[in-house]
Amino acid sequence: MTKVVNYITEAFGELKTNVTWTGWAELQRLTIIVAVFSVLFALLTFGIDQVFEVVVKNIYSFLKS
Repeated sequence: MTKVVNYITEAFGELKTNVTWTGWAELQRLTIIVAVFSVLFALLTFGIDQVFEVVVKNIYSFLKS
């Protein structure tokens, strides 16, 4: 149990002293960029899915008749 507590203590110490954290303004800017690209990627995926749906429906209707 002592090893686990020591590991956690050292991990927090390293996070405080050795990690360089991003500034608040840059963090907000990067968060907005990620959110915008996530929405664009979701819309692109939705659009491609809709196109494939139409194509598959047309193929099945062609084969059915």
